[in-house]
Amino acid sequence: MPRAARNTVDDPEISIRLKYGIHTIFLFAMVDWTFSRLTTELLSILRDRYPDGLTASIDDPEKTSLPASDDDIRVAYALPKNANDLSQGWKSIRAKLSDTLGKKGLTDTCSVAFALLDPSADEDDVKFQVELPTLEDEEA
Repeated sequence: MPRAARNTVDDPEISIRLKYGIHTIFLFAMVDWTFSRLTTELLSILRDRYPDGLTASIDDPEKTSLPASDDDIRVAYALPKNANDLSQGWKSIRAKLSDTLGKKGLTDTCSVAFALLDPSADEDDVKFQVELPTLEDEEA
């Protein structure tokens, strides 16, 4: 028997688009995952897929390197100020490692910006770098 349509209220599985610079990582997660687990999954994917680092901008080919150990990095997350217009910027959600994705407002198909920080860095000054495609990019 085919699976019935997804029940958005009861189905705890969500898909998240994690964004940094020119990169978008599509990840399936559960709303009861902690940010600790999300960070572990994200860093594992990034190290596997981008061993030379991440590109923050098309205009600047310099890459942001990824440390070998999770202890040497902290990840900050942000949701869009307007989910329908990502160009309006990002608002930090100040997630603790023990917070769950659902508690911080992550929903199915949401976009989430992330920033890679030094473990001792203050989250107050985080700039979430997300490069959005433009019509000029598509025509080139």
